[in-house]
Amino acid sequence: MKALRSHVCGQINESLIGQIITVSGWAQRRRDHGGVIFIDLRDASGLLQVVVDPDAVDAFAVADTVRNEHVLQVTAKVRPRPEGTTNKDLPTGMVEVYATDIAVLNRSDPIPFQLDDDDTSEAVRLKYRYLDLRRDSMQKIFRLRSGVTKYFRDFLEAENFCDIETPILTKSTPEGARDYLVPSRVHAGEFFALPQSPQLFKQLLMVAGFERYYQIARCFRDEDLRADRQPEFTQLDVETSFMNEEEIMNMMENMIRGLFKAKLDVDLPAEFPRMTYADSIEQYGIDRPDLRIPLRLVSVTDLMKSVDFKVFSAPANSDEGRVAAMRIPGGASALTRKQIDLYTDFVGNYGARGLAYIKVNDLSMGKEGLQSPIVKNLPEDVLAQVMERVGAQNGDLVFFGADHAKVVNDSLAALRVKVGTDLGMIETKWSPMWVVDFPMFEKDEDNNRWTSLHHPFTAPKQDQVEQLATDPGNVLSRAYDMVLNGTELGGGSIRIHQTDVQKQAFTALGIDDDEAQEKFGFLLDALRYGAPPHGGIAFGIDRIVAMMSEVESIREVIAFPKTQRASCSLTAAPSGVDKNQLRDLHIRLSPAAQAAQQADTEKEGT
Repeated sequence: MKALRSHVCGQINESLIGQIITVSGWAQRRRDHGGVIFIDLRDASGLLQVVVDPDAVDAFAVADTVRNEHVLQVTAKVRPRPEGTTNKDLPTGMVEVYATDIAVLNRSDPIPFQLDDDDTSEAVRLKYRYLDLRRDSMQKIFRLRSGVTKYFRDFLEAENFCDIETPILTKSTPEGARDYLVPSRVHAGEFFALPQSPQLFKQLLMVAGFERYYQIARCFRDEDLRADRQPEFTQLDVETSFMNEEEIMNMMENMIRGLFKAKLDVDLPAEFPRMTYADSIEQYGIDRPDLRIPLRLVSVTDLMKSVDFKVFSAPANSDEGRVAAMRIPGGASALTRKQIDLYTDFVGNYGARGLAYIKVNDLSMGKEGLQSPIVKNLPEDVLAQVMERVGAQNGDLVFFGADHAKVVNDSLAALRVKVGTDLGMIETKWSPMWVVDFPMFEKDEDNNRWTSLHHPFTAPKQDQVEQLATDPGNVLSRAYDMVLNGTELGGGSIRIHQTDVQKQAFTALGIDDDEAQEKFGFLLDALRYGAPPHGGIAFGIDRIVAMMSEVESIREVIAFPKTQRASCSLTAAPSGVDKNQLRDLHIRLSPAAQAAQQADTEKEGT
């Protein structure tokens, strides 16, 4: 039986001139130039120009029937392209192949969109994802993704890490996002959960003595979607024994630095800067700041406590309030009143009820040199102190946020990035960092209880263990997040490895002994049998590849992603199932679910 190919398209170059080769692939484009037919033949390796002359009667007859995306086998002689027709941007651009035989291996119906049309809607692209993935840009993304995971494996294997798979069907331990549940046929009324992460199992592997574990792990979270969220995603999961946070952070920093050099030829800093969580919130309003943008927040809460302007004084005198300023160098002339109004609307999306500002025209004139509707409401000495504190200069504009601290932080953090991007203030392409010293807990005001800022297995600072029982709100954790350009690439921590400390953490979270044993008994039991000090980190592979590919959504780097509504346009999942399947699983749909299912069926039918 004749082989379908002797070479791949991307291999054909001047070294093969004069040889007879056989290639197979898709007809990307067919052109008829005065009786001579040209076919751009594409396979996974690249593009090759096929020339079919009328003298090759049988081949020409077949070529005349070829349409875009037909699958072809071409036997041809390699020859140089005529002078003036070479394409130095194409690896095969110095040669063409003269076809002596063409076979159509499969025909294609007219495709629903052109592969070179960058304006095709995402809805269409996801419905016909197998066609979308044929595009060169998508092929490059997934080859990069493959290279990224290979690099991670090679790096960790060289450091004596062991690749171990953990269960997909596991126990529901609802902490954080909602679990995806899987009903059991054998155990009526009981459910497995799909893992939100391999967290507990990788800790058990440390108890088991493997010391260095990793996994390219699939994880599942039933949560609202955003551009960087999917119900199922992939992370690089790492755990080590007998290493402290400094050692783990240094190793992971070396890994990411090496990845960017190997795949993008990018030299990340020799040492990633580190910032405490408190400083990050104070200066940037967020725990994953984009350090490429030089703008910072400056607290002026203390200066506003005694002013008569209640818009500022009310939050300044509230325990939960904040008044912060952000200086925009040159902003007085760079930003029009219309743009300021648009920014006011923008911060409204984050709960801000307005956006005060001051244009700095001439500092030497004192209050008279400042322009803003709010200037008349503030004493001259307070204005002078504000201008000094933010480092204002003539021609600057200063924005203010005054509200509940979370609203101020969220709105000004987002405004900082938007203004910095709009005014071209991004100073470098890549800016990595570590955020450390996170609070161990945060207050859930709605339910008046503490929740874990990361997860309940994160260890407290060693000198604060006793505070778990007396002052949990001020306990700092041994957690660390790697941030790149304002995106969290990965997060990790040293874990609790002692049963009594883990019980104290659960108590601080309002989990009593009975509940702890029910949900996490297997972990508590394991910690009693010589659990070593251990810690780890998990990196979001989808996010990393999206950033390296310079695309905005992780849907671009997942082969078959879900939509914003957590559904699959290609397979129409999720979908209803046969009543017999439900019966076997001991499930009966509620009337509301039956009605919704019927409505979806009727909608699909129309």
